[in-house]
Amino acid sequence: MIVPRVLGTETEFGIAAREPDAMDPVSNSIQLIGHYPSLPAPQALWDYENENPLLDARGFEVEGERERPGPDYNRLLNKLLVNGGRLYVDGAHPEYSTPECTNAREVVAFERAGERVMADCLKALARDRGSEKFVLYKNNSDGKGNSYGYHENYLLSRSLPFERIVQVLVPFLVTRPIFAGSGKVGAENQTSSADYQISQRADFFECLVDLNTMVKRPIVNTRDEPHADPAKYRRLHVIVGDANMCELSTYLKVGTLLIVLEMAEAGVEFPKLELDEPVRAIKAVSRDLDLKGTLKLADGRVTSAIAIQRAYLRTAQDYFACHELPQVTKDVLVRWEEVLDKLERDPLLLVRELDWVAKRQMIRSYMERKGCGWDDPRVFLMDLQYHDVRPEKGLYFTLERSHLVDRLLQDSEIDRAERNAPAGTRAFFRGSCLKKFPRQVYAASWTSVLFDVGNTTIKKIPLMEPLRGSEALTRELLEGCDSAESLLAKLTG
Repeated sequence: MIVPRVLGTETEFGIAAREPDAMDPVSNSIQLIGHYPSLPAPQALWDYENENPLLDARGFEVEGERERPGPDYNRLLNKLLVNGGRLYVDGAHPEYSTPECTNAREVVAFERAGERVMADCLKALARDRGSEKFVLYKNNSDGKGNSYGYHENYLLSRSLPFERIVQVLVPFLVTRPIFAGSGKVGAENQTSSADYQISQRADFFECLVDLNTMVKRPIVNTRDEPHADPAKYRRLHVIVGDANMCELSTYLKVGTLLIVLEMAEAGVEFPKLELDEPVRAIKAVSRDLDLKGTLKLADGRVTSAIAIQRAYLRTAQDYFACHELPQVTKDVLVRWEEVLDKLERDPLLLVRELDWVAKRQMIRSYMERKGCGWDDPRVFLMDLQYHDVRPEKGLYFTLERSHLVDRLLQDSEIDRAERNAPAGTRAFFRGSCLKKFPRQVYAASWTSVLFDVGNTTIKKIPLMEPLRGSEALTRELLEGCDSAESLLAKLTG
């Protein structure tokens, strides 16, 4: 039986001011997240104690300053959510992190809950100010040369060598945009021109392996910040993916990588698919709209993006044939094959399922009606509007309301994900504490909940094991405590 694997995502949202006097993106982002109407513990801090983004998986620590804001600024930058997630300001962007999930379907639900969280922030701020002050986009580029991140996180065993992770993942990540790209008008970062691309992020990757996330971005990021017991675990921090609107794109993006990592950790032998120039290849894949182009391998052979994905799929089918699989894993394997079959026949067959296809078709229909070209300003605006998080304004939501895109989830699943933490991870304990004892939660992080129960010391409950703190392990405990003091007594007695 496959053991659940912990994963989650972080989304930086593009923020645009509608008023000329609101030009400071940091202040704008702080103002925005401060208006989320459902904060259980607005006084709570984010606990940075076990965080160090400067540790490199290659065995060293780079020079730099670690973020340690004072208490007042900490509260402005960080908001704890009852679903176990985090709403915060990272650099110049509002950002939402899902709680720790255990499968791809959960990630889709909690990401979509994050879209609602951001839309709720906008509504609350507009009510307070009497007009809409900002617009938010769940995308990765402002079209002016600036890219912002979407990061995936997967918990792995520390025993898995980082060199093997790089070897296994590079061909997969370079070609994954064929079903996980969110689509983009034009080119940026001094790359070759293009009317339209499959991936928003591809233009911004400049090296193969590195720690950076904002400049000289690597295909494989080396951050070694596990948010768990560092002797047992590493956290793979994937920065190469696009932020998606279509549920199937998100589902396959994280679901297929989860499968590949499961095999890597199990020691499965993968086909020899080392790319000759991965950084050049990821840009070529992004511009190959018909998916007929070739990619050169290091040994001189040529292949294609679809062929590489099929090689990983076949390896997975062979490996999992003798395993008892969770339903979500079975479903990902089936959908992965179906999507590759359709992409090979005609990408337009996936107009209801994949972002880059749906957006491209919407824009092309508009261009035919208006008689304009890809360089028309209205086309660039449509590209942005596709990702607008306001349900009444975003073009993706227009497709959704018109039943022109396929859904995986029921709306009730998203409602539940905004109000409740996943049952299978420590996020359940964190979210439950925020619900039940909001005034006593002094701070929290991925690895801790800290309580202030009125005496001289702050009490910390460590959460270093991501699969502990689940509903099955803690519901009875939490229900048996009528105060934070009694909870602490039971946990430390």
